[in-house]
This record gives sequence, C-alpha cells and structure tokens, in this order.
Amino acid sequence: MPISGESQPVSHAPRRSAPERCQIVVGVTSAQSCLLLSGRVRTLREAGFGVTVVASPGELLSQTARSQDVVALGIPIPRAISPVADILALAKLWWHLRRLKPALTEFSTPKAGLLGTLAAKLCGVPVRVYLLRGLKLETSTGLKHRILLAAERLAASCAHVVLCNSDSLRFKALALGVAPAAKLHLLGEGSSNGVDAERFSPGPSDARNRLSIDQDSPVLGFVGRLTCDKGLPELIEAFDTILLSEPKAHLLLVGWFDESEDALDAKLRARILRHPRVRYTGFVEDTAPYYRAMDLMVLPTWREGFPNAVLEAAATGIPVITTECTGSRDSVVAEVTGLLIPPGYPAAIVEAVLKLLRNPERRRTMGKAARAWVCQHFGNEHVLGLAAAYYKRLLDEAAQKEIRHPAHGFGGSAILAVGTAGESAGACN
Repeated sequence: MPISGESQPVSHAPRRSAPERCQIVVGVTSAQSCLLLSGRVRTLREAGFGVTVVASPGELLSQTARSQDVVALGIPIPRAISPVADILALAKLWWHLRRLKPALTEFSTPKAGLLGTLAAKLCGVPVRVYLLRGLKLETSTGLKHRILLAAERLAASCAHVVLCNSDSLRFKALALGVAPAAKLHLLGEGSSNGVDAERFSPGPSDARNRLSIDQDSPVLGFVGRLTCDKGLPELIEAFDTILLSEPKAHLLLVGWFDESEDALDAKLRARILRHPRVRYTGFVEDTAPYYRAMDLMVLPTWREGFPNAVLEAAATGIPVITTECTGSRDSVVAEVTGLLIPPGYPAAIVEAVLKLLRNPERRRTMGKAARAWVCQHFGNEHVLGLAAAYYKRLLDEAAQKEIRHPAHGFGGSAILAVGTAGESAGACN
C-alpha cells in the first residue's frame, strides 16, 4: 500500500522479534532511491539483521518493504537545500532513531547522508556508516560547490566509516578532504549491489518488436535517469551525427525524465520525444529485456559512484562506452570490456560508437569479456556478502570496545543488547 503522510512506518513486521536481531537502519533521500537498495537490504536481513528502510514517502518505499521483507519508514527528506524542511527532517530522523535504537545506521545519497548521519551521531548510534554513492559536488561550481563539499565533510565527520562505491570515488573523496584515508573504505572491487548475472544474461528479447525496431537495425542503448549529469545533451547531439553514417540506427532510452537540479530542459525533452529514431520507454521495472535489444550501451556521464547500469549491460554481454569520470572509469576495462571517452565531447561519442558498430566481431569479443569480468568480480551474492560480513565485523568491534569502556545513553545499551546472546555482536552470525 502507498505511504501517505509524514513519518509513517509501513506495516510490515520482521520475521523475528526485535530483541533477537541486530537492528540496522538503512536510509536514502527519495523513495525513487529505494531502487538502489534492491537486494542489499534483503541480504542484510538474511544475514540476521532486523532492517528498517528510511526514505521520503512513496510507492517505491512501500514496494521495497514488501519485496525485501523489511520495515519501511517514510520521512519527507527534501533533495534540494531547504533550511526549514531540512531541520524538520533532522528532528524526525533524530526522534525515530531514539525510538528504534539501532546498533548500526547506513545512510546514503547526499541529503539523507548528511541529515541521517548527523541524527545518528546526536543519538549516539554505536556504528554509523556513510555510504558514499557519488559526489554531486563534482558538477557544481562556486558557492554551491563549497556548500556541498562542507555537507560531505560534515556527513563524513559524523560517521565512523565512509564506505566508497568505487576506488576512483575513494581517491576523489580523499583528494577533496571529505574524510581522512583511515575512514575511507572500499569493499572488494566496489559497487553497492553488484549484479544478478542470471537475470541479466544474454538471450532473446521481444523488446525490439514492441518498440517497432527492425531486427537488423543497430541499437545504441542508455539506461538510467535522463539528466544533464548523465550526459544526455551530448548523447542526443552525437546520435544525430551518427545517423549520417548509420541511418538505420536507433537510440533506446530506458529511463525517465528526472525532476532534479540537473533536469533536462523542456526543449531537449520535446526533441527526444519527437525524434523519429529515438525510443523512450519511461520508467520500467524490468530492464533486462531492453539490454538484450541493444548492440552496445552508451553512458556519457559526468559523475558516478559506480554505475549499476554498466554492470547490468556487461552481464548481458554487450560492450559499454562510458567516460573517464569518477566512478564510471571503474566500471569498464578499457579496450577489453568497452571504451572510455572524455566527458562532454559529442565527437568522442560518435567516434567510439562508429568504431564498435563497424566491427561486429569486436563487439562480440568485448561482450563476452565483459560478462566474464562482471561474473568474476561483481556477482551480487559476492558484493552483498562482503557488506553483510563487514557490518558484522564493525558491530563485533564496537561491542568489544563497549565491554572495555562502557558508554552511557542508548548507544551503550544498544550495543550491549546486540552482544547479549554471544558476548558480542557476533550474536548476529
């Protein structure tokens, strides 16, 4: 059922009573961002944690609660800077964390990362994780850049651990002084979710038929939010040039016009919707059939944490063209699983696309290498298992520290409760 109103928990109880489980709160800013949590919160629950997901109210939050078998809590958290609404959201987060008494919090996405980790620190949550999924400040300038950088530093200072989505993101965060090296951590090769290599696998698809695309037409694909930071203006400009050489080509845009600060303007939206060779799907729940309809994927992004869409495309056995920017450059093995290009250059997109379209054998070789690489390093069971094991270790270390140096307030009592059955947080095992 959809969530309406403010600070409203979804009626969805954990499988075991709270005292038997280590309580974790996982928070993101918008209900839409719950798409990032698919699999992650279920893995944490199956590892023995009681999980509550916090986000702004919305159907995707309710849907996450149902599909992942966790508890959801709707708290309106504005994406844009809004002092009054931000203070109200902080107060509600603080109140609910005092009520829930979690042993560990994981907040991510810019606003929830700031307000959530700050509220968790004020409440004395024993283990506080800031999951850094990307740096929005990379595409900002001037005063806004300074404000966003200060917010990132504050969020990191309130956390015990800043968990980075990719190696290049960790390097960038260190270079910007977001946090010291000792606080910045990377699990495995990166990614917050990994990829379901069985769901995203090569195979037949009826997507071309449904979209009225000929089977022999070259199809370039894009999956994700249709925004400026994702490089959509450059992609559309490049595609018109590509059509001069490949007039039968189609551009398949699998995603939605996101109402964010980097939203596409009305003129470009209209151009996309009217373009005779562009197919726009809007939001789709299952993207797998659309990857199978592509010959290659293009993500001309300006910033990432670690793009899930690239892993999904690679698992499907298609090469990816993406940029050398933070996060995106970790998602491709250059010249092996795909191509890396500089951001902001439509001509670079044209050159890379035509290079692969004109060499089907190279595309096939790259696609096979991409799937093998993803299966080796980014299977979701592996990636999510690393996160669950890491959180257990953090709780275990915090419990041992609490035994040596008892704290006061709910933080101390919570971590001692976590360790009741096994003398430490290892009781979660």
